Amino acid sequence: MNKIQMVDLKGQYQKIKPEVDAAIQSVIDNTAFINGQPVKDFAENLAKYLGAKNVIPCGNGTDALQIAMMALKLKPGDEVIVPAFTYVATAEVIGLLGLTPVMVDVNPKTFTVERSNIEKAITANTKAIVPVHLFGQSSDMEPVLQLAKDYSLFVIEDNAQAIGAEYTFSDGHKAKTGTMGDIGCTSFFPSKNLGCYGDGGALCTNDDALAERIRMIANHGQKKKYYHSVIGCNSRLDTIQAAILNVKLPHLDEYGKARNEAAAYYTRNLKDVKGIDVPYEAEYSTHVYHQYTLKVQDGKRDALKKYLEDNNIPAMIYYPLPLQEQEAFQHITRTAESLEISKNLAESVLSLPMHTELDKETQDYIISKVSSFFGK
Repeated sequence: MNKIQMVDLKGQYQKIKPEVDAAIQSVIDNTAFINGQPVKDFAENLAKYLGAKNVIPCGNGTDALQIAMMALKLKPGDEVIVPAFTYVATAEVIGLLGLTPVMVDVNPKTFTVERSNIEKAITANTKAIVPVHLFGQSSDMEPVLQLAKDYSLFVIEDNAQAIGAEYTFSDGHKAKTGTMGDIGCTSFFPSKNLGCYGDGGALCTNDDALAERIRMIANHGQKKKYYHSVIGCNSRLDTIQAAILNVKLPHLDEYGKARNEAAAYYTRNLKDVKGIDVPYEAEYSTHVYHQYTLKVQDGKRDALKKYLEDNNIPAMIYYPLPLQEQEAFQHITRTAESLEISKNLAESVLSLPMHTELDKETQDYIISKVSSFFGK
């Protein structure tokens, strides 16, 4: 058995090496390293895949979130509601722009925000909601979208971990994550389900006027070169990364299937182990398993992590400290209720290796060690 990887990017690359190498070489041959044709092609290809009108590539997922808030003309003092249990970038850009992050608790099964928690946090200063599709599964968007409509709020989807997941509305129609709110934001960090070989990100919107503003903001606030209509930033997906993503995008559903098969195998073999809860799959969403995350009971998470590492199995804690307890947010955050669920999750979650190249031999070894730790 080979060394166990949390994410096996090399194995994935080997399977598409000729296509990737040719795509990179083509960019080098053409020397259009910034805003080359592959960037435009990727924007069109991703829009088609998502069923969205507009995709605007940018430098990374954090930039995407920042640009989204700038495009919606949010001002210092405006409040933006975010889950307390998420990666820092979701709230970081709120603070960076002088806005107020308002942190709410999450569903203990899905790890995502719910309408009931959001509604308690709304004030006259609330302007936007950022639901995070965490670990590969959609937030329950229909109630969130209705709430946003009721209170005239913007919805910015943080889709960095769930690209390719699909949400089913109560009337039966479906939509890809990232396409339901005013703006969807995603990341192409190498370990993501659709990852490039450096930094990259994108924004998605069905509003043409908003898309035009996003393009301007991402390009120094200009529509015409050297004529700047708004204050913007410099955030671009470079051509080499776009070329790589154009190769990988047609494989995204195949990658999702491999992740689901690996997740199903974990769950079949771990669901009866006393001491852990396997991931919950909501009926309203498919799951693309960016992470396979256990909840470890009775305060044994850290001991299990060490036991696995002692047996050469990497395991990661996403995330060890909820946002409300991070020093950076202590003086700028408002909370509307207890965030006990987020705190408990931070103390109990543990993610096992999850990627497209997992084989049964590796999974059997991981499963055996998790089971043996709990005496099964």
